[in-house]
Amino acid sequence: MSFSENLKKMREEKGLTQAELAKAVNISQPMIAQYETEIRVPSAPTALAIAKALGTTFEKIMEG
Repeated sequence: MSFSENLKKMREEKGLTQAELAKAVNISQPMIAQYETEIRVPSAPTALAIAKALGTTFEKIMEG
């Protein structure tokens, strides 16, 4: 799985909406949508913040 697929899967497993995750990471909901559809790739600090908000590690999200 790609980062975008893992992100979406983990977000949904946590029962979070894109808006809820975005708020937890202090970014916009459209940005989460762009990460999930591979339009954009998050910066390293943002990716780490996303992992923390999802209760996982950056490495787990990146596993392919």
